[in-house]
Amino acid sequence: QVQLVESGGGLVQAGDSLRLSCAASGRTFSSYAMGWFRQAPGKEREFVAAISYTGLGTDYADSVKGRFTISRDNARNTVYLQMNSLKAEDRAVYYCAASKYALSSRPTGDFASWGQGTQVTVSS
Repeated sequence: QVQLVESGGGLVQAGDSLRLSCAASGRTFSSYAMGWFRQAPGKEREFVAAISYTGLGTDYADSVKGRFTISRDNARNTVYLQMNSLKAEDRAVYYCAASKYALSSRPTGDFASWGQGTQVTVSS
């Protein structure tokens, strides 16, 4: 079992940047992929980005491609989501998740553990 704790959320203006962090403990961090998801009020949880166990493979939702960057530091057991050029529609609770697998994927069912979420609010 993996325990995940997100941090870095907050209130920003449109066009600003934020970096989310997610610290993991439990299973060997370098053995599984990680993902970021988000859930806006009244909407279903959606995939944002994922990164493979080595960090060499990444995947992004079209809505964030070119603005968000996922990365990981296996020495620190931490995954990051750098969010640039934030838009009002990026407002959501952001969750990090630990995959059951080594390579990145999108389905929520591929992820075994979830953090508690961190709120990101973007004012326009």
